[in-house]
Amino acid sequence: MRRFLFVSCLTFFAVSPALADITVKHQSSIQLSVDGAASQATRLGSSYSVSGSGITLDTVGGLGTLTPGSAVGYTPAAYSLTNDGASFNYSEAYTEGDATQAATTVTAGVVPALPSLGSTLTQAGGVAGNLDGTITGGGVMTIDAGGAGTSATGQVILSITSH
Repeated sequence: MRRFLFVSCLTFFAVSPALADITVKHQSSIQLSVDGAASQATRLGSSYSVSGSGITLDTVGGLGTLTPGSAVGYTPAAYSLTNDGASFNYSEAYTEGDATQAATTVTAGVVPALPSLGSTLTQAGGVAGNLDGTITGGGVMTIDAGGAGTSATGQVILSITSH
């Protein structure tokens, strides 16, 4: 009887199905980027001022005419003393602004000439160099550094859950 019980127990365990639900999830990604070149320019305007006391303004000065591709220019004021031998003060100031420039046409992402104005901020573009990234089917990640202005981010997620 013991043999029968032992053999029947072995048979029961041998044919019983395993009840294990396992979920395997594999995600991977690589992001490679190269900074673009940029330039931001602000054109400065021209200004003119004149002030004084003890003088007579004979001819008013002022800014010239703005024409495409040239600066404004100015005409200085002409003055004379109000009373010969009397004290006076006189101040005249002129700031030449930026000349107007033709519009820049961007072709295939390339700016042929950067602006050069009173306030200009220019950023060089990145250099891809050897920038590269791969992920194998087994989740092995390889990232090669690029040149200046590049970044590489890689991620591999492997999750195993049992229910």
